[in-house]
Amino acid sequence: MADGERERWDRIWREAGSADLVAPDWLEELDAELPRAGRALDVAAGAGRLALYWAARGLETLAIDISESGLSRTREAATSAGLALRTRALDLEREAIPESGFAAISCFHYLQRDLFPGLVERLAPDGVLVCEIATVRNLERRERPTRRFLLEPNELLRLCAPLEIVYYREGWEGDRCQARVVARRAPPR
Repeated sequence: MADGERERWDRIWREAGSADLVAPDWLEELDAELPRAGRALDVAAGAGRLALYWAARGLETLAIDISESGLSRTREAATSAGLALRTRALDLEREAIPESGFAAISCFHYLQRDLFPGLVERLAPDGVLVCEIATVRNLERRERPTRRFLLEPNELLRLCAPLEIVYYREGWEGDRCQARVVARRAPPR
């Protein structure tokens, strides 16, 4: 992203009120499918609600985001909750994710299609990719985000193609139409 995008997200997170840092309810329904040990990566972490979720589950967690302001909020929330995690400011359109071997990777409300092969590669055997991303059906009710940042029908399934789909749902949740997935990397044979 251009430096202007970094500045825009820094401003958004500086000016934002208190962030909702509670993990989505649907993850609790899949508790048995999600790891409680190993390393976790929260992509486009924002204020860090998924990073905090992984850290609370006992995973060694890294939160990455373009916005240092968002990551600062993540660190503050982790400290307040007595959780340990790491953060790193990273422009995913210019820089690669520096680590691999993650038991869990989360990517919520961020769509960069060319990032998915790298996310799949960075999963450890038996690791899970957990995503929630808005779909083009949102344009039925609002103008933003633009189509570029919205999934086509069943596109998230295709982006997760080499993985085993553990859970998938696509549809309206309140005023947003979203696709959700939990997909697992096969263990070595």
